[in-house]
Amino acid sequence: MRILRRILLLAAAGGCSLCGAAPAPEFSSARLRENIRELASDAYEGRGPGTAGEDKTIAFLTAKFREYGLEPGNPDGTYLQAVPLVGITSHTRTHFHVGDQDLMPAWINDYIAFSHRTAPKVSVRHSGLIFCGYGVVAPEYHWNDFKDVDVRGKTIVVLVNDPPVPDPAHPGQLDPAMFKGKAMTYYGRWTYKYEEAAAKGAAGCLIVHETGPAGYPFAVIAVSSGRENFDLRSANGNTDQVAVAGWLTLPMAQRLIAAAGFDFARLKAAAARPDFRPVELHGTADFEVENTVRDVSSHNVVAKVTGSDPQRRDEYVIYSAHWDHLGRDSRLKGDQIFHGAKDNASGTAALLELARAFASLPPAQRPPRSLLFLAVTAEEKGLLGSRYYAQHPLYPLTHTLADLNMDVVNVYGRTRDLVSVGLGASTLDDVAAEIARQQSRRMVGEPNPERGTYYRSDHFEFAKVGVPACMMKGGTDLIGQPAGRGQELEDAYVTNFYHQVTDTIRPDWTLEGAVQDMETLYDLGQRVARAAAWPQWKPGNEFKARRDAMMSTAAP
Repeated sequence: MRILRRILLLAAAGGCSLCGAAPAPEFSSARLRENIRELASDAYEGRGPGTAGEDKTIAFLTAKFREYGLEPGNPDGTYLQAVPLVGITSHTRTHFHVGDQDLMPAWINDYIAFSHRTAPKVSVRHSGLIFCGYGVVAPEYHWNDFKDVDVRGKTIVVLVNDPPVPDPAHPGQLDPAMFKGKAMTYYGRWTYKYEEAAAKGAAGCLIVHETGPAGYPFAVIAVSSGRENFDLRSANGNTDQVAVAGWLTLPMAQRLIAAAGFDFARLKAAAARPDFRPVELHGTADFEVENTVRDVSSHNVVAKVTGSDPQRRDEYVIYSAHWDHLGRDSRLKGDQIFHGAKDNASGTAALLELARAFASLPPAQRPPRSLLFLAVTAEEKGLLGSRYYAQHPLYPLTHTLADLNMDVVNVYGRTRDLVSVGLGASTLDDVAAEIARQQSRRMVGEPNPERGTYYRSDHFEFAKVGVPACMMKGGTDLIGQPAGRGQELEDAYVTNFYHQVTDTIRPDWTLEGAVQDMETLYDLGQRVARAAAWPQWKPGNEFKARRDAMMSTAAP
């Protein structure tokens, strides 16, 4: 039955054994498990960029792509794209003088702070403290948290996520016309807040952490503090970024604001109104950052299946997944390796499985367009590998139809639902929804859109430059298991395993859900690579104008 269903799906996509394309290959949960186990093993040391673990990882991926019969994806004849990074280890001392109090926040317990500037020492002295609400400037929502206040040289304190604007028609709910209601927009992401602070000339930007709005506990942030972090290498040494960026725990932020004579809850409530104005906190911040800086040569790994149509083989559909994780932390007692089995050895294994499936097709029965399989570096360091590819594409973005991304695939059982992260962004959702219906599944959005998942994985860097991008994965409605079991498993993963050394391959992983999702993603890629029409952003999407501008300037 599964083979018959796969043939019917592929026929609907425009290809089957009767109409030019071979039936879809079978996907193997055993092969997925074997590749996850390998990548998450101690030998790979947590797959940290710029480490011996990277060397082993890219060698393994290159060997697998070659074994599966894929061509080198770099036009220079190799499977590698060099990604120049800079590694920065920051040690920061911080002092607040607010009102008549001197506050010396404790590292990790109260805050973390760092500098992405590549100078060995970065100092910020007597920088005025100012609370700037959510730190958002959004003209389309007639929203400006800064108003006419000059924050140059100041240290701004801002809240995480979007302004939670109440729905006037439904008290207790968020206004769907403002910042997408419950769903997070890019204005809610920490990266945006640092970028806006830099654009305004602020010296520092501290974000108040709250687990609910952030979508993860403070421990997720703290795990990277004091360790080496990365950025793309730049000619200006990142002087266009804020000198100091960081996070405050909620109790620390409450102490800071109380010392200034204000109530945190009242300021937070005021920040949810469009008439909010920045609030001087009657104090100063001093930061002393000592940076250890080194150049790091990392790599994306890329392979290709050339399309069957000479007229369209120079057009590309990308499958992506990040190969990296958090490496090793020698400060820990016991296990020091962040194995990253689910995040994202699982997605990397899925990428290999899809690559194998497409490469196994006879050349004449492959899609008319080419497929790229892109395993990117440094996702955990800020989506750096995908950002580098988007800024330095190996093939023109004007010839790139879509990016189909995989990050933390469903390792449990088959599901009745298929999740599209950022549901409604592009016509890729329409294609995937039809595939889901033919699989007797329903398409749904992510259950917690307020966590901003769309902006937290590699597809986002493609979206930022205009390429329609999506991330599809199995939902939580597990077939044959009690109601709520899937969400229970997901919640347990976030609490007990996500970005912890405990993220290892587990005996309860059937990987049947991953196989189901490989079937979906295979068919999605087939349809996109065969269709006459290219995927498009939906009207009103924030990335549509970028794609329209890109395509309008493309050579005919």
